[in-house]
Amino acid sequence: MSKAKYVTGLRAVEQLLSQRATEVLRIFAEYQTANPRLEQILSVASSKGIEIQPANRARLHQISEENRHQGVVAEIRRSRTMDEGALRSLVEERLTRDQPLLLLVLDGIQDPHNLGACLRTADAAGVDAVVVPRHGAAGLGPTVSKVAAGAAENVPFAVVSNTGKTLAWVGEYGISIVGTSDAGQESLYDCDLSGSTALVMGQEHAGLRKSIAERCDKLVSLPMHGSVSSLNVSVATGICLYEVVRQRRK
Repeated sequence: MSKAKYVTGLRAVEQLLSQRATEVLRIFAEYQTANPRLEQILSVASSKGIEIQPANRARLHQISEENRHQGVVAEIRRSRTMDEGALRSLVEERLTRDQPLLLLVLDGIQDPHNLGACLRTADAAGVDAVVVPRHGAAGLGPTVSKVAAGAAENVPFAVVSNTGKTLAWVGEYGISIVGTSDAGQESLYDCDLSGSTALVMGQEHAGLRKSIAERCDKLVSLPMHGSVSSLNVSVATGICLYEVVRQRRK
């Protein structure tokens, strides 16, 4: 049996009930509230037969491990987390389709807010799976789910033991591995991203590890015209993913 996870915040729980209500085990909600959005969430949950447990703010803080739960926490079982074997099966299945595959590989993002923002954009951009290392990186949790606003429960999320080895077999399927780096000699906008692609984003501040950069078929950079030398990783991820979307729409 998979371990229970928690989704916090009004928007995230609304999305969860709308898209994946069957995964909700129960909802903990602040009692004696006059918030109409929360009342609507409870009404929807009740109509779907989901258990509702009243809780005070101290209890909600304890469950969610954060203070910004907005009066509601949903307990779920994650069904979209996968191991490396399941990721390989997904890649093989997606490659049989007419549309090109898109993987987002996050090489050691440590801030859960950044991870949540990346997941939200990945969902919007149609990413087939997000790949993260098992160690040295942020994992799924209440903060990630809240920032992702429902995407953390929707996008396939693969946790691998060795990112470099994963990229090695991904490349064997003919998938182009494109890393982002300040040292990239090619602009993102000059790179052909229309085919099956694994987009690799580096860690906050440090960027791609050398061993991971060496696994990439090419390194691309974002044009920087101001005084700052780099962008937040979640912002850069959004720019890169939507360049893929733009090229494929053509």
